Formats: sequence, C-alpha cells, structure tokens
Amino acid sequence: MHENQLAAQVVNEVKKAVVGKDEAVVKTLLAILARGHVLLEDIPGVGKTTMAIAFSKALGLSYNRVQFTPDVMPSDLTGFSLYNKTTGQMEYQPGALLCNLFLADELNRATSRTQSALLEAMEEGRVTVDGTAHPIPEPFLVIATQNPAGASGTQLLPDSQLDRFALRLTMGYPAPADEMELLQRKMRGSVMESVAQVVDRAQLAHMRDLADRVFVDDAILDYILRLVRATRSHPQLAQGASPRAAISLAGLCRASAFLRGRDYVIPEDVKYVWVDAVAHRLVLPAGAAGGAQRAMAIAAEVLGATRAPRLR
Repeated sequence: MHENQLAAQVVNEVKKAVVGKDEAVVKTLLAILARGHVLLEDIPGVGKTTMAIAFSKALGLSYNRVQFTPDVMPSDLTGFSLYNKTTGQMEYQPGALLCNLFLADELNRATSRTQSALLEAMEEGRVTVDGTAHPIPEPFLVIATQNPAGASGTQLLPDSQLDRFALRLTMGYPAPADEMELLQRKMRGSVMESVAQVVDRAQLAHMRDLADRVFVDDAILDYILRLVRATRSHPQLAQGASPRAAISLAGLCRASAFLRGRDYVIPEDVKYVWVDAVAHRLVLPAGAAGGAQRAMAIAAEVLGATRAPRLR
C-alpha cells in the first residue's frame, strides 16, 4: 500500500469516531504531516476531544490531556525536579507535555505563564527544567481547544502563540443526519473501540519525510508570498501574516499534495488550506467588530483578489 493510501486510511479510521466532520479530520492530518499544531476553536461537545483521541489511536501515538484552569501550573506541563533520598540526586519527573499528542483543553482558561510554557515545546520540541533541556518524544503534536463563547475565566491567546498553530479549525454542530448516525453509534457502544491503529511512529515519520520531498515550483512560492504580502497591506488589518505563516502554509500545501497522491503542489492545494492557515494570524485594529469571522472573511477576500499561477 502506498503511503498516501495509508494516510487516507488514517482519515477513515478517525471518521469512525468523528461523524460528519470530514474536512476538519483531513486538515488535522495535513497539520500532522506538515509537523504543525492545531487550534480547535468551537463550542463544547462537538467532538474536539474525541477527534484528538481518535488520531492518537489511529497513529499509534502516546497521548496526554490537560483540562486547563487558572490553577494549572507551568510545571504541570514541563515537569519538575524531585530529590531522591536514596541516590542523593535531583531526578526529573516528566510533565504532561512528554508525549506524542498533547491535548490542551480550553487553553484560554490557563494563565499567561502556563500558556507560555507551551511555546518552547511547540517550537523547539523540548522543555527546560532547572536549566536542563529535556527532549519531547517525536513526533510531537499539540491540539489545543478554546471556547469562543463566554469569556468568564478566560485569557485570550497572545498573537505570538496563535502564530505557532499551523491551522485554526471549527467543527460546528453536526448536520441532522450525522447527529442521528452519531447517536446510533453511541447506542451500540463506545465509538472509540472501533478505531484501529493504522500506522506506527516510524511509518508516520516516513510519511512526513515523503511530504517534505513534495516539489513546490517557484510560481507556487511566489503565489504564497503574494497572498501573505496582501494581508500586510490590507486597510482593515493592523497586522498581516508573518514569515512563519508563509513557511507553515508551504508545508501544509506539500502535505495536501501528498495526501492526494501527487509529488508536486498545485494552486488548489494553496486555496484549500489558505483561510484556515492564515486567518488566526491576522490582527484586526483595536475595537474592530467581527473577531475571528471578520478575519476569515478578509483572508477569503485576499484569496479571491490574488491571481493564481498557471503551471505549465
């Protein structure tokens, strides 16, 4: 079986637990293949945690979850040093981040200090405790959730942290037929028991390497940069997309091409991920109305106004 077919099989396994949210499942896998992290911004109870657990099962990844509240400390994530009386040495006790897939549930309910503890792990793949760096197992993926409705006890994620997420996705309520199917599956037992492991960590690493080798023509790179630069000069934005956004976008496009069985990127790959990859990185002027929805509309507007290349 070709590696892209294995990736498609991973999607099919996750869909056994997550009903009617095919695009969110596919795009989350794209982020995994592109070595990125995912922010799920949605109301409670629509399957965010279920999707994260299903991916950990299908990909054979170790999994930790933290339900964030204001009293969660940075050391709960990074770990801490503990004195061992027998050896007379300080020994490192791993924190919740020492896993392959970390689910940060309602990250915006954590304090800014605890939120910032994620940054080194997300960017560098390590945590530092008492001056000693401890590597996080590879692969490492953060799926963070935040509830956009109701601000009680929440702290908005800073722009620097939002910029470290490859994608921001919204799942939304299921369609009536999908919700009926979900209820029927629940009546038959745990939907998670039906999710089987498709690949192991070595196979996932190989798929990531293959995605990294997908060819990106200079015309596609120019298209990505023209899109990114258009956000920086948009009159309704205080801040456009960063260079990190362009790099992340190119990686997602490679993953999209790989999943579709191509070894080269086409403009449709860029269009497929553009809004979800960039909208959360756009900063509206202070006091501007619309929030995330307005940023998504501006990203879509930029996409529509930017000419795509015609590859030969």
